Amino acid sequence: MPPPTSPVLVTKIKVQLKLAIARLRMVQKRDEALAKTQRRAMAQLLEQNKVDSARIRVENIIRSDIITELHEILELYCELLLARAGLLEASPTCDPGLEEAVKSIIYAAPKTEIKELQTVRTLLAEKFGKEFVLQATENTDGKVSEGVVKKLSVTPPKEELVQGYLEEIARAYGVDWPKGKNKELGDPPDFMDDDDENPSGGQAQRVLDEPLLDVDEGAVAELKAQEELSKATPPKSFGPASPLHVNPPSPSTDNIHPKVTLNRMELTTPTKKPAAVARKPIEKKGDGVPDLDELSKRFAALKR
Repeated sequence: MPPPTSPVLVTKIKVQLKLAIARLRMVQKRDEALAKTQRRAMAQLLEQNKVDSARIRVENIIRSDIITELHEILELYCELLLARAGLLEASPTCDPGLEEAVKSIIYAAPKTEIKELQTVRTLLAEKFGKEFVLQATENTDGKVSEGVVKKLSVTPPKEELVQGYLEEIARAYGVDWPKGKNKELGDPPDFMDDDDENPSGGQAQRVLDEPLLDVDEGAVAELKAQEELSKATPPKSFGPASPLHVNPPSPSTDNIHPKVTLNRMELTTPTKKPAAVARKPIEKKGDGVPDLDELSKRFAALKR
């Protein structure tokens, strides 16, 4: 049966990469939930002072965190290959920009539980040949990611790492471990400056309340007067009142013509017109001509 053509093989690789990414994300969420349960149980062991049992079981938590970090790295490599799928199809050999990602997946896939990742490894081996896969599996050229190699090593964790994990778990769940480490310190000592020349607040009050020995009575009296003055509040109507007062507008009207008072007396503006001067009818002579003497008297009265 002839081998599949390159476009078909690349399409299969892309499909398996998407499935591997989805599986890696799901496994990470599952491991995070299990890690919370394990940490809670570890805190209970520390609270019961079962330190030896806690030191042994905490290694499982450390290993689970390392595997979770490995899955995150492999997920990034799968996303990189999916984004650069055109380079896989362009050449039968591995592009230098993809070599680290491809070899890291080939190296790590057999050591993980992700079946989709193992399928991707098989398709990559079919794409690049057995020699390329053997070189990546043994990491003879050192192209595999150093972080992937370290996280897949089986060396036990160091004592400092175990101790750090236990202390962090105890702190997160409020457990006093090691005993007395979280003991609170006593209250800080009170410091008082004796050279303060201008006491204020509580210091001034203490100066007034303490018995006086060699203090000038005039200075104490002045200090008390200043304190009483500081407590006093100024009156609302401060300063001479103006005799002129204007009523504010009524809330229901615009008060176009406000009332103006001067020394409590309302000032009003004249609104009536002055009364007209009563005029007497001008006497006329028998022939209808007005009397001149009468007109002269009228003009004289108007001049006054």
